[in-house]
Amino acid sequence: MFADLAEQLRIREQKGLRRTRQIVDSPQASHITIDGRDYLAFSSNDYLGLANHPELIASACDGARRYGVGAGASHLVNGHSAAHHDLETALAAFTGFPQALLFSTGYMANIGMVTALAGREDAIFADKLNHASLNDAALLSRAQFIRYPHCDLAALEQRLATVQARRKLVISDAVFSMEGDIAPIRRLVALCERYHAWLLLDDAHGFGVLGEQGRGSLFLPENAHPHSPNLVYMATLGKAAGVSGAFVAAQPEVIETLIQSARSYIYTTATPPLLAHALLTSVRLIEQDEWRREALQRNMAQLKQGVRSLPWKLLPSNTPIQPLLTGDSAEAVRISQALREHGILVPAIRPPTVPQGAARLRISLSAAHRPEDVQRLTDALHELAST
Repeated sequence: MFADLAEQLRIREQKGLRRTRQIVDSPQASHITIDGRDYLAFSSNDYLGLANHPELIASACDGARRYGVGAGASHLVNGHSAAHHDLETALAAFTGFPQALLFSTGYMANIGMVTALAGREDAIFADKLNHASLNDAALLSRAQFIRYPHCDLAALEQRLATVQARRKLVISDAVFSMEGDIAPIRRLVALCERYHAWLLLDDAHGFGVLGEQGRGSLFLPENAHPHSPNLVYMATLGKAAGVSGAFVAAQPEVIETLIQSARSYIYTTATPPLLAHALLTSVRLIEQDEWRREALQRNMAQLKQGVRSLPWKLLPSNTPIQPLLTGDSAEAVRISQALREHGILVPAIRPPTVPQGAARLRISLSAAHRPEDVQRLTDALHELAST
């Protein structure tokens, strides 16, 4: 009965594709403990170092005392608490949209918003390097699924101009999770307005990190926060915000459509209110702690300087995601394992997550990293490059 599953696992093992889970014995931080051993971690999306912040811990404890531990029901039954409502209001104001809607995870947010807004008579246009959750959402929607080369807006325009559909949706990461580069948002907005298309933007890796006061990719100077009515914005709350969950921000008609039709919102228990209560503190810290983003910028500059003479190329990125391209999968695994022996965690990313010949180390920087942490990583890389 299980022979076919065992064979599939054996094949994955042979190809070096089998994933393993690690048991972390400590809070998330720049230094973590796994199976009793301490590591310097460049493998987390805790970009601002908030996951173990004492004010967030205190807020979570206060939220538990006020609201209990579980929500007890879905949002549309009686699981929608005052904490959820207050956080939605705060997130809408922070990102400059009329309304926002909480989801349990970023994956559920993408599945919910895409399948609620597109169906069999519609067409979805997707950047080829989008996150897997956006691709899965497009497939589940049963809309026509059309992909365009990475950030190639000429190719996207050609497809938008020629495809006939009841509704057109362009879906794109704002910051691409394996590349670290940023989508041309202003031009995407203009293109969608020209062809009467929606733009669904996933800013999981930009929210809290980029833009004025960490308000996200829309607030970068080159974008001048183009809050088009055509724009539907999603960001996660388990990365820079340090907690858990996600939200969608958009016009009231879009949010009400999601409340009525997004199955991943309707048919699941609401997240614990204590997390929403903690996230109110997180939003405040994101807004006021500019020094965290400044620390990130210093860490990025130090890393870029430190790896300039390495044989592996650091892809251009102005975000905490700094991919070091090895090309060969075996080489990426070798370096990652050797770094682990040095007590440093940097994941090796290989096909099918990235294209063939584009294996890499995905270095994730945090405001919690100190200059000596970045120096330790670059020293270890130089040592490995010479062996």
